[in-house]
Amino acid sequence: MPTPSRRERAREERRDLIVRTARDLAETEGWDAVTTRRLAEAVDYSQPVLYGHFKNMHAIAGAVALEGVVELTAALHEGRTRDGLRGLAQAYLTYAEEHPAVYDAIFVRRTDLVFGAADSPAALKDAFNEIRAGVEPFAATDPETLTEVFWSALHGQATLNHGARLRPPQRQARINTLIDLITR
Repeated sequence: MPTPSRRERAREERRDLIVRTARDLAETEGWDAVTTRRLAEAVDYSQPVLYGHFKNMHAIAGAVALEGVVELTAALHEGRTRDGLRGLAQAYLTYAEEHPAVYDAIFVRRTDLVFGAADSPAALKDAFNEIRAGVEPFAATDPETLTEVFWSALHGQATLNHGARLRPPQRQARINTLIDLITR
């Protein structure tokens, strides 16, 4: 396999810098601060250079989301192998808490990513399959639907935790209740 040319490497490095900078800005100042103008200034490239890499801000958020999905999947796997379904739930909620802007990019913000389609990126399928691996032993009939229900409940908790809508001291009790409902 041929090695990438200097031009290809430089292009990939610019793309990575744009994604990393967008993520950093979003995590420190929120997604409203991530505009093409602000991002172009932060990476020291013109806005047309940004558009040479990404169609629009949704595509940039999608690139941040895709990186985040890979990280989240690794965290889910580690949590699941360490402590089963409970560890997986803990890992999911901890990731959402520690990376709120990335979590928003993955699951809340508009992006060009499509979950659940035949042509969805492998990273999205891997994340779903990691959750499914934790849930499947408890599924009497339809593991995909039970996975979706479990994932939805985790997402609801993550979103409500982030918005400080739920009682913080009850975080573990909510996880325990969810696990009990799934494992009955």
